[in-house]
Amino acid sequence: MKCIIIDDEPLAIDVLKEYCQKMDFIELEETFTNPLEAISVIKEKKIDLIFCDIEMPQINGIDFINSLDNTPLFIFTTAYSQYAVEGFNLNAIDYLVKPIPYHRFIKAISRAKEVLAYRKSPVSLNHNVFPSRGESKSANPGYIFVKAEYESIKINLDDIEYIQGLKDYLKIHVRDTNKAILTLMSFKEILDKLPSHQFVRAHKSFVVNIGCIKTIQRNRIVINDMRIPIGESYKSTFLNNLGL
Repeated sequence: MKCIIIDDEPLAIDVLKEYCQKMDFIELEETFTNPLEAISVIKEKKIDLIFCDIEMPQINGIDFINSLDNTPLFIFTTAYSQYAVEGFNLNAIDYLVKPIPYHRFIKAISRAKEVLAYRKSPVSLNHNVFPSRGESKSANPGYIFVKAEYESIKINLDDIEYIQGLKDYLKIHVRDTNKAILTLMSFKEILDKLPSHQFVRAHKSFVVNIGCIKTIQRNRIVINDMRIPIGESYKSTFLNNLGL
């Protein structure tokens, strides 16, 4: 896996460089303190993964990633947690808050390795979709089918805002529709169908699409006008998935 590091702080680069050297599947091609100098290398060396800081004097890391054509996988590294939701909205592999613990680096890089392998596999039909938790990697990515009443309904993953548990049923709330989809399933069954980078259990009764989160207010998530509680037993895992 060919990667580069972009950060205006040399000490931050040194930490990531040391971490990368411990992983035998990572080829660290170059490091940059100026992101604009990395553009030609990204194209010429066909970089697989970018570690990118956000707050930099030359250009904001989010704006830099948005400016790239054929964007490689990327992991944001920053001291500022307020950019987490925006980072995940761009489909960042992960969001690492400085100082970066080694175990969080391993988790992020392992996820990147899995996604890269999936993208390069013959069954990958959509390069913007990550593999799911279970065996659904072989299925068509980007959507799932659920049974509702007497039919199977196709739902695009990006259209799912959140899923609410109602005893033996799940209520799937889909964007731009007034009616939720009610299906006889357990959370375990639905989570096996969903990509873990995108859908996270936030409460015993709720799974949320990270990309649809508007804000996080103490123990609540705001999606559109819906305020979803964050359960105490799920809080640390949920926030960890957002790099918070």
